[in-house]
Amino acid sequence: MSVKGRGGVGVGEMWSRNVVVSRNLALLLCFSSFFAGILFTNSHDYLLFWGGKYVSTDTIFTLKQKTVKNLRACDQKAKVGNRISNNSVGQISNTQNDISKFNSKISSIEMKLAAAKAEQQSLTSADAASGNLKRKYFMVIGINTAFSSRKRRDSVRATWMPQGEEKKKLEEKGIVIRFVIGHSSTAGGILDKAIEAEEMMHGDFLRLEHVEGYLELSSKTKTYFSTVVALWDADFYIKVDDDVHVNLATLGKILAGHKKKPRVYVGCMKSGPVLSKKGVKYYEPEYWKFGEAGNKYFRHATGQLYAISKDLATYISVNQHILHKYVNEDVSLGSWFIGLDVEHVDDKRLCCGTPPDCEWKAHLGSTCAVSFDWKCSGICKSVERMMEVHKTCGEDVSALDHASF
Repeated sequence: MSVKGRGGVGVGEMWSRNVVVSRNLALLLCFSSFFAGILFTNSHDYLLFWGGKYVSTDTIFTLKQKTVKNLRACDQKAKVGNRISNNSVGQISNTQNDISKFNSKISSIEMKLAAAKAEQQSLTSADAASGNLKRKYFMVIGINTAFSSRKRRDSVRATWMPQGEEKKKLEEKGIVIRFVIGHSSTAGGILDKAIEAEEMMHGDFLRLEHVEGYLELSSKTKTYFSTVVALWDADFYIKVDDDVHVNLATLGKILAGHKKKPRVYVGCMKSGPVLSKKGVKYYEPEYWKFGEAGNKYFRHATGQLYAISKDLATYISVNQHILHKYVNEDVSLGSWFIGLDVEHVDDKRLCCGTPPDCEWKAHLGSTCAVSFDWKCSGICKSVERMMEVHKTCGEDVSALDHASF
């Protein structure tokens, strides 16, 4: 005779139902753990941004092992429950079938993870054997250029951008410089072939997965930072236009003073007017987002040259698909840091004028890092005048040799 509870249900029956419910709850939690594991597995990146932290593939592999272990423990509990409760044979049988299917999937995942891990270790070993492991650099400088700017590039090569053996010494010192350009709208066309020929001659290009276009500069900026942070491990990543003059040692000394800051944004900060009249230069189609007519932009670095720390470049890379693009790329970059804990550094040595401005400043002992003409947003007639600016305002030829970053 069974003992009845208040509702007329036997204690034995109640106990049996509780076993089934507890077991089903345990299975549900296990399945949730399994799907969480799947979520971690579905990325092929070697570094994931998860919960505010970067998670490596080794961490993902460890999490997957724990998921497999927990699910198998659930399988054992289900089998024990099958022996305890004869009233749920049908339910447990179905559950075991599901678990069997999941076990097959787990085995498949384990094999794929093992293969991926082996491949990664193989690649790492190959890199180590060939000496290609990532080394630490101080700064990576990307010179933004276009298909039509061959003469500008040559004027830069003839002045402040080291060539040949000097370029190799510069990289040994921790400074990488590349002209940055994407592809034409006609892949493999005459424009791309011209860049390929120039690259064969000088070896100083960084090609981006990006279609060139004036209205695509913000997109190019995102792609640039995402690319260089993956290629070179550096303290700073810099974008500069191909019609400005740069003193590399002076630029390096300026940035070295901010080396220990994790999230720093360095440049000549400005807050110009938001131009709402269609057809004018620097017209902003989204002017209405900045308030009433006549309002100014938030503070941001002028586009001729700016530098950002590694953490900020990584932030752009991780979030590039959701960062909004304004028509002006310097405005876009500034907008991506609004709301973040970023230190804005305003240094006027990064926006000196051409002679006589940079010349008299050098005589006073304050050598400029960057020189250009505001009215031209670069050096006016830069192809003809770059050498003049270099001779008049360029730092001593041995400055880089003696500089320490």
